[in-house]
Amino acid sequence: MSAPPRRVRLRPWLVAQVSSGRFPGLQWLDPELRLFRVPWKHATRHSPPEQEDTIFKAWALETGKYQEGLDEPDPAKWKANLRCALNKSREFQLKYDGTKETPVQPYKIYEVCEQSAGADFVDEDEEEMPNMMELSLNPRISNTPSFGLVVPMSSDLQDRGRLCNGLQDLTSPPLEASSMGGVQNHQTCKYDLLSSVPLTDLDLKVQYRGRTAASLLVSNPQGCRLYSGHLEPSPDQVELFGPITLQQVQFPGTSDIQNQKQKFYTDALLDVMDRGLILELWEQDIYAVRLCQCKVFWSGPSSSEPGPPNPLEREKKVRVFSLNDFLQGLILFQKGETPTPPPFEIYFCFGEDWPDKKPKEKKLIIVQVVPVVARILTEMFSGELSWSTDSIRLQISNPDVKDRTVEQFKELQRLLQSQHIQGPWNPTVP
Repeated sequence: MSAPPRRVRLRPWLVAQVSSGRFPGLQWLDPELRLFRVPWKHATRHSPPEQEDTIFKAWALETGKYQEGLDEPDPAKWKANLRCALNKSREFQLKYDGTKETPVQPYKIYEVCEQSAGADFVDEDEEEMPNMMELSLNPRISNTPSFGLVVPMSSDLQDRGRLCNGLQDLTSPPLEASSMGGVQNHQTCKYDLLSSVPLTDLDLKVQYRGRTAASLLVSNPQGCRLYSGHLEPSPDQVELFGPITLQQVQFPGTSDIQNQKQKFYTDALLDVMDRGLILELWEQDIYAVRLCQCKVFWSGPSSSEPGPPNPLEREKKVRVFSLNDFLQGLILFQKGETPTPPPFEIYFCFGEDWPDKKPKEKKLIIVQVVPVVARILTEMFSGELSWSTDSIRLQISNPDVKDRTVEQFKELQRLLQSQHIQGPWNPTVP
């Protein structure tokens, strides 16, 4: 009969076992002795004897849950016991689980957590790295839900009616529609900007822990897909990788990251971003669809701030920017009813909670998305554009479609300035 189990502190015992070199494959991965690798092969009651002398058996012996010669060997139970102890402990964090990979990688990586007392000085570049299980992955799923491109569409007439109302009477609230198809105001605005505003240009900036790794301009009427890896979309794999009409934007590599811990964690996240994040443009709005296994959090003008971490639910379309809402906010700013222009930057944080108490510069992967049209409008309305022709030979191209759209914006600005000085302005309705 087995003796009753005894209480054993897991941390000092396990740290000593890793340092002993007694068990093949159980080893430290870094000189600071924080990350260690645990072999995690499949075990059964009938595993061969050479597979029984493991860290799992040693833990069972140490805790008294197995007595050699008295109890029947059960490698599967030994493994379950140590796994439960590690999961319950606050002194260890699982960083990588190779048993959930395809193909299976028979090992796991754990980190020894910092203790609150007696901690050594930590260099700023070496300060705490995120919890990989909190920041990282969804469990792999066998039957993936269908990915569709059904958008909660807003009526174009509704958008136009709202803008007309805002220009006719800037003190009244936006027009509310009774339903998707029913709009109470069918007037056509003389300065109908929503039908001509190009939302195809997006400025993207990828940052790895505060340092810019890539900057690019996306000019695709459908949007883009941000991903890592070498899997390209195809017409018969829309459910996996999204429409092939999207601009494909690949995350930059990590070869320039000097900090090895940061590089390790960043690579771990990029490794599960094959399916990617889709930024889809629809009418005057931007939608985000998270396909990848890596969890994605976001903040922006369409999110509630301040607030708790804001995750994107997997394969669910979420509106992250509305040009109509932005214009309404800009009109209020022009009237002096709000102290600042409406925000337009959108931030996506990959694999870590966001927003939280940590600044963006401490996050492993941040992608900033800026609708170019919103930035131009903000600069115009806030007077941030300054020009000087002193000693400058001006080089100006002939106007194209986008230039003419900017002229409409300028006309709107002049119009609003005029009404602000001369009183309410009523557009001529045909």
